[in-house]
Amino acid sequence: MTERTLELLAARGRWPVDEDVWRPALFDTGRDEQLEALGTLLESGEVVSVHDVIDDQLGELVAGRDPRRRWTGDELDLRVRRHLDGRDQRRYGSWAYYPWSRRLVHLLPRDEFREVRANRNRYKITDDERARLVGFRIGIVGLSVGNMAAVTLALEGIGGTFRLADFDELSLSNLNRLRGGVHDLGVNKAVLAARELFEIDPWLDVELYRDGVRPETVDEFLTGGGTLDLLVEECDDLGVKVLIRERARDHRIPVIMDTSDRGLLDIERFDREPGRPILHGLVGQLRAEELRGMTAKEKVPIVLAIVDEQHISTRMAASLPEVAQTISSWPQLASGVALGGAIVADAARRVLLGELTQSGRYYVDPATIVADGHGTLHEPVTPPPPFAVTEEARQPRQLPPEPTAEQTAKLEPDVVRWIATVGTLAPSAHNAQPWRLVWRAAEQVLECHHDPARDLPNLDFEHGATWVAFGALIENICLASQQVGLHTHVHTWPNPADPRLVGRIQLSPDGLARTDPLFAQVASRVTNRRRDGRIPLTDAAASALRTACEDAGARLHLLRDDAALDRIGALMGAGERVGILDPNIHQDASRGFRWTADEVRAHPHGLDVATLELTPTERAGLRLTQQWRVMEFIGRIGGGRGLEDLTRELVASAAAVGLITFPGTTRDSYLRGGRALQRMWLTATALGLALQPITGLPYLFARAERGDGHGLSTDSRAELPRLRAQYDTLFQTSRGDAEALLFRLAHAEPPTARSLRQPIDTVLTFA
Repeated sequence: MTERTLELLAARGRWPVDEDVWRPALFDTGRDEQLEALGTLLESGEVVSVHDVIDDQLGELVAGRDPRRRWTGDELDLRVRRHLDGRDQRRYGSWAYYPWSRRLVHLLPRDEFREVRANRNRYKITDDERARLVGFRIGIVGLSVGNMAAVTLALEGIGGTFRLADFDELSLSNLNRLRGGVHDLGVNKAVLAARELFEIDPWLDVELYRDGVRPETVDEFLTGGGTLDLLVEECDDLGVKVLIRERARDHRIPVIMDTSDRGLLDIERFDREPGRPILHGLVGQLRAEELRGMTAKEKVPIVLAIVDEQHISTRMAASLPEVAQTISSWPQLASGVALGGAIVADAARRVLLGELTQSGRYYVDPATIVADGHGTLHEPVTPPPPFAVTEEARQPRQLPPEPTAEQTAKLEPDVVRWIATVGTLAPSAHNAQPWRLVWRAAEQVLECHHDPARDLPNLDFEHGATWVAFGALIENICLASQQVGLHTHVHTWPNPADPRLVGRIQLSPDGLARTDPLFAQVASRVTNRRRDGRIPLTDAAASALRTACEDAGARLHLLRDDAALDRIGALMGAGERVGILDPNIHQDASRGFRWTADEVRAHPHGLDVATLELTPTERAGLRLTQQWRVMEFIGRIGGGRGLEDLTRELVASAAAVGLITFPGTTRDSYLRGGRALQRMWLTATALGLALQPITGLPYLFARAERGDGHGLSTDSRAELPRLRAQYDTLFQTSRGDAEALLFRLAHAEPPTARSLRQPIDTVLTFA
């Protein structure tokens, strides 16, 4: 029996390899005649394995189209049934039969298959780019290094049509670097590559040149059935290497070549430089016909010129003299070939998409890049300090002791300092604190000056939010003055020649201390961004807040029911997204964050990140949004819905969302709206309500409408009218009113941190 076994092996072991079997058969089983053909195939006994996981593919398809949702199994099954819309799942899509392995596989329809297969490419490759890339024709000559390039190109979806050329067959010594199994020995390398491509995507268009590229077929390879968009040249034959470049240059086809030593990559943009010498001029005016008849030794100087003997690796240089002496061919490693495939695919994608436009030679040499002394983090680094809240921000604010009646009567400096301290507890957009105060003792006037260094010019259209902050400042000053028996007379913008002088407040002692109940809330008033769950706003609280605004000449619009809050939450989230994806507004919004306790102490204006009440994940996300290059790309792909989530969550926990408006759109309208805002906010504080301004939308609308969108990106100008139309269904406002503040009200625990104020001596000067 032993001898019989050996005879059987000898008889079958030399059967010819069927190299004509490299293209799959596709059956669209939605068509009866193709379903019958598939049945015939199954009955023939040719199929040895049937692989059907179409239900998993359908699940991936529908889940990938709604990635925000966390699907249960039942929900996913229901969505799949809706997608099938009554069609028999067994007949959905196509079946691909791979005759070389005799496997039959059930797949989604072509476009859905490609959508799911490329899902994890997004957004390193966008959907638009994917659609463009699949339309390109790519030729690959030489399928050793070229095999890895072909497979990587197909995996990334780069190219929908491939022409593969190689006359060689897989040998055992090729398996040190070439993808394939021992059962593939003796198979043509182009056939092996084609099979791999079809196993990645059976709908690819692949044409083979199993005799390689020859002078009589080179033009057909480059242009037959449509001119190639890109040529990847990886052949060993020097004559073909030169010839195919000559013809590619004539046809204006760009060429890419990897040499698998030191990550050497050559790009020749003959499409942009039709007069460019081949191989960057390294071989001079050498023509392909001159190579005919040359011996291998005579070609050595040309090969060395191409690879540049001064820059090849030491081991490669040492190996070349040993070829045909102690080694049979020049050496290649799997790591170099794998790296070459990656480099070729990356460069090909960028060339085809118009991102990489220059010819040149490049080295992606791991031995240089990953080498002792060339890396970073050689020594362990000290981790960043844990996120911490400054002690000052953690503590409730305390007012200094009130001045005595005697001090007040004389308007001593300490009285002015106390009043100014109370005044500067007022809120301001991004905690900019855009004020400077000057006490003119001779006139008994406290001047309020605008500090333009604190401006947020893109966020704050026509300084509306700045004037709101000054209104709150002036209201606080008036409350403090009244508390200690001082009469106030406010004159806004008293000097037309000095627009930075926002107000002059005349102080005069009258000896009658008149306590406004709201004064007691000045130190307690704080922005509170905690999300502690929705508790409805009572009618009594809503009435008190409205009265506070109306008594100051403003109007308060409140949204309280769940449906309205859901809608305004979506709109406010969209407004935040529009803002952060606008380059100018992004610049303003990003520069004011204070990330560490040291930054907060050094710069007590701006937004202390601790006051934002973010989770560690949300803080990490906020840091990412600070990079404009990231936001610009998100905007370009039409993304950014995740940027809306935080605002949606804030509103989801709100008792109400309010909008304060004031008649007119002048700077004085905004300032008076700020005074009303401060009184309303102090009232909310007295009622135990948390308040958080979310001001983006009104000021975006103002810029879009009154400023004709000046300074906004094209995308922002296009989206804002749609948002405004929805906003107007919630708030019945007049275009002639100043929308001073949009905010959320909530029931919440005290905030983790409070924004600091600048030391009063840096704000107040005595003249």
